Amino acid sequence: EVQLVESGGGLVQPGGSLSLSCAVSGFTFNNIVMMWVRQAPGKGLEWVSSIARSGNTKYGDFVKGRFTISRDNARNTLSLRLNSLKPEDTAVYYCAKSIGNYWSSPLDAWGQGTLVTVSS
Repeated sequence: EVQLVESGGGLVQPGGSLSLSCAVSGFTFNNIVMMWVRQAPGKGLEWVSSIARSGNTKYGDFVKGRFTISRDNARNTLSLRLNSLKPEDTAVYYCAKSIGNYWSSPLDAWGQGTLVTVSS
């Protein structure tokens, strides 16, 4: 059974930082592109970042160097470090898996999400 379990969300002040983690199981983690997507209140899904099995990364334009995606293939864990957080980063963050190792590989599973709230 494919499982993705996010953790690490919470309330943080503007300018603060958080580290999100996603523990995965039930599939071969180290062979595929993994990504983070988010959904702000009342809005649609927004792609945040992707990481290939090689460790190559891509980020949404809004990230502007503030976030860092990483993966630990030995521990089947995906991470996202969020720095310099802004109120507009408030969203549920989802870890998602693709079906292959291409940037265009479609998603086929995601976790339940973890809420990040940026507010003073």
